[in-house]
Amino acid sequence: QVQLQESGPGLVKPSQTLSLTCTVSGGSITTASYYWSWVRQPPGKGLECIGYITNSGSAFYSPSLKSRASISRDTSKNQFTLQLSSVTPEDTAMYYCARETVSGSYFDYWGQGTQVTASS
Repeated sequence: QVQLQESGPGLVKPSQTLSLTCTVSGGSITTASYYWSWVRQPPGKGLECIGYITNSGSAFYSPSLKSRASISRDTSKNQFTLQLSSVTPEDTAMYYCARETVSGSYFDYWGQGTQVTASS
């Protein structure tokens, strides 16, 4: 059973950097058949893909967030992280980490999500 758990501060001030960690159990982030993704959902809006990191450590980002997002990993801890710089109130959202299948490009496992508010 694969489980993902987000962790990090729930409140960040505008202009600061948002940093979240996803801890994975029951599966390795180095497994070749999957991508490890960050997704967010602002209040009242749909899901927005932020980016993902592959089993080999290559990261890819949504064009709208590429300039501010950074995804990295720590294979010894089976964790991957999201850093989003220069946050604004528009970055307020529920943030999820999820496993994405290479075949079919769908998310088969999700974390429960963590609310992040960007506010003064």
